[in-house]
Amino acid sequence: MADNVKVERHNGWAELIFNRPERKNAIDGPFAEDFLAALQDLNGDAQIRAIVLRGAGGAYCSGLDLKAFNAEPKPDWVAGFHARWHEVHCALAESRKVLIGALERYAINGGAALALAPDLLVAGETAFLQVGEVQIGMGAPKNMAWLLLRFNEAVAARLTLLGDRVAGPELLRLGIATEVAPDDQVVARARALAERIAAFPSDGVSRIKSSMRAASALRSPRDWFDAVQAHDPLAKTGAVAPAKVK
Repeated sequence: MADNVKVERHNGWAELIFNRPERKNAIDGPFAEDFLAALQDLNGDAQIRAIVLRGAGGAYCSGLDLKAFNAEPKPDWVAGFHARWHEVHCALAESRKVLIGALERYAINGGAALALAPDLLVAGETAFLQVGEVQIGMGAPKNMAWLLLRFNEAVAARLTLLGDRVAGPELLRLGIATEVAPDDQVVARARALAERIAAFPSDGVSRIKSSMRAASALRSPRDWFDAVQAHDPLAKTGAVAPAKVK
C-alpha cells in the first residue's frame, strides 16, 4: 500500500489512516486512489467488523489539496479525479463494516464528507466540521449525499447553507457525533468502539449494517450518490474550488 494511506489491522477491526500529515491530510488524486484500494481490501476481509477512519498527525482532513490540483503542469490524475472520488464514496456507502470516525481538529469541505460517512463519530471537544462550499459558490454533493442519507434536511441546511464551523458539542447536539471526547482521547475512544464491535458475531454486524443502509437509502448506495451528484454540474466538468474556505 502506498504512503498516502496506512492500514493497521487488529483483532476483528482495522484502522484506515489518512497519511498526508504535511498537507493536513488533504485530498488529491493519489490519495483517492490509495484510499479506494485500502477500503476495498478491508471491505473484502471477512474477519474485519469495524474500521476506524482517522488522520495522521492529529488532524482529520483539510479538504481538497488545491496546491496539488492547481500545479503546473497539470497532474495526469486531475481529469479523472471526480470519477475516482465518487467511487470512494460509493465504497464507503456500500461497506458492510461499521465505520467509526475519529474527528480531531477539523474536517473541512471534502474532508467533512469523510467525517459524515462513518456510522459512528467521536469528535474532539474543540474539533470542528465545516461544509463551507456555499461561501465560494460551489455545491457540496458528497456532503449533501451523506447528510440526507444519514440525517435530515434540517441538519443538512444547518451545515450547508451557513457554511460555518460546527464544533464537537454542537455536532453531538445535532446527532452527527456519537460522542464528544477530550481532544487527546478521540482516537482512543474510537478504537474502544471498534474493539467492542469486533467482539460481536460478524454476521450480525454485517446484516444490521446492510439493512440499516437499505432502509435509509431506499435504493442502492451507488444509485443514491449518482442521483445527488447529478444535481451538481461542476462535478461533471471536473471544476475545483479556487480557494480554501476561511
